[in-house]
Amino acid sequence: MRYFILVCCLIIAIAPASYAAKIKTTEDLVTAMQKKYARSWYKTATFVQKTIDYDKDGKQKVSTWYEALSVPGSLRIDFTPIKDGNGILFTDRKSFSFKDGKQETSREFVHPLMILGFDIYKLPFSEVLDTLKTLKFDLAILREDTWQGRPVYVVGAKQGDLHSPQFWIDQKNLYFVRMLGPAGKDGTQTQETQFNKYQRLGGGWMAPEVIFKLDGKLRTTEEYSELRANPPLDPRLFDPQYWTNVHWRE
Repeated sequence: MRYFILVCCLIIAIAPASYAAKIKTTEDLVTAMQKKYARSWYKTATFVQKTIDYDKDGKQKVSTWYEALSVPGSLRIDFTPIKDGNGILFTDRKSFSFKDGKQETSREFVHPLMILGFDIYKLPFSEVLDTLKTLKFDLAILREDTWQGRPVYVVGAKQGDLHSPQFWIDQKNLYFVRMLGPAGKDGTQTQETQFNKYQRLGGGWMAPEVIFKLDGKLRTTEEYSELRANPPLDPRLFDPQYWTNVHWRE
């Protein structure tokens, strides 16, 4: 009996290490992430976002946004008051901005936070890798580090490099926690994004605190509330031609 217990303890102790040892490349990492959540990750989500913008003097501007997700590929943001018809839509690898209920701009755009935080679990494997390359992450670089006291995988930058395009993935739960990369017209500044305070949502996760920094200085924080997984959403929510006709939250 004592021998049986000892063997079980050894198996438990060795298992996490052997699992981690299998992830040696970015391809291994994406495979592990998809294997863990591809079937369970929510397909839709909604939440209310408190957005706090900080100017250079530290003064705050607070606003409320209503957001709806369709995974993979679509995010709708309605600025309050909704009746004014202002907001942004990300869908089909494009972004659309709306003012007074009318489409103001549209452009080609791949949202890196959508890819890393949500779409990575639902898109085809090859499409994920191609998209990450398009976003200029060096997929040949994968290393281990620690972030907020937890072990992480880092893709895109070697130890000590906090400027090159890179993303950080929590080793245990295999979700996105941090992104850094060049910013500004000449690329000399460093932009950082953090996904913090993760909570279980449906069969996946969501970080109800998102932080944006520029050269180490806080620029914007997002605080999410009223998180819902897999609510029924009208597909027209994510079609720009129906921007003013369909809403998930009045």
